[in-house]
Amino acid sequence: NSSSMKEFILLSLSENQGVQKIYFVVFLLFYTLTVAGNLIVLTVTSSRHLNSPMYFFLRHLSFVDICYSSVTAPQMISGFLVENNTISFAGCIGQLFGVHFFGCTEIFILTAMAYDRCMAICRPLHYPALMSRRLCGHMVGVSWAGGFLHSTLQTLPIALLPFCGPNRVAHYFCDVHPLLHLACADTRAEGLAAVANSGVISLSCFLILVTSYGVILVSLRGQMLSGWHKALSTCGSHITVVILFFGPTTFVYIRPASDLSKDRSVAMFYTLITPMLNPLIYTLQNGEVKAAMRKLCRR
Repeated sequence: NSSSMKEFILLSLSENQGVQKIYFVVFLLFYTLTVAGNLIVLTVTSSRHLNSPMYFFLRHLSFVDICYSSVTAPQMISGFLVENNTISFAGCIGQLFGVHFFGCTEIFILTAMAYDRCMAICRPLHYPALMSRRLCGHMVGVSWAGGFLHSTLQTLPIALLPFCGPNRVAHYFCDVHPLLHLACADTRAEGLAAVANSGVISLSCFLILVTSYGVILVSLRGQMLSGWHKALSTCGSHITVVILFFGPTTFVYIRPASDLSKDRSVAMFYTLITPMLNPLIYTLQNGEVKAAMRKLCRR
């Protein structure tokens, strides 16, 4: 049956029609909040007063978050209203590429932000020279390029696999593990490569993050309470996002695929909930952003 090849059917989060309608409303609200919140952050951080590296990274993070949730959410939300949530083969591969491209870019940008916070707190006098415009531009450029390379390496092997049998993807978006389950070939090598690829990236970035926070804590040793307070309020929001994003992604990608139903509920976190919370987490913690938002509202 070659027709099953042309499209896949994505599973919904629930089989129950009534529950699906509730999900439709809830997730549509989540997605609207994600896009609106991140657009506000984009607008606010583009103002001339907020020109420090932190806001430069924040702008890119908000843009990535909008793209990232847009790769999965609209397809999932519209799926709540139809009997079979189908996606074309090309659409499926495109979605797989998008999820890994924006997800990986987000990981790299969060890592760059940790380095930026580390420099701001540990080397405050040299900070403007250390974090020059050029360096920040390079860091963001490398983040996007790294995301592109990672997702190409994740997507290509899967796009080349033969799919001839069942076409129900055990997930609400096309991802590596659920697609490997459907291929009509031995996919152990691809499975290992995927885990290694995602694992190396998640773990190495996580280690860089932990190290930069370690350095920050060590540099604060002799400081007064006010110094501690300032440093932790700067980093608090970042640590929150890192935990919310890295915890679930590491859980899904670093272990071999066994229980896909668990992956589905965990994936909700990093595809929709973290992108929605990012603007809140960063703006609630940040006086300058709040002031800029008040200005924007007055206008």
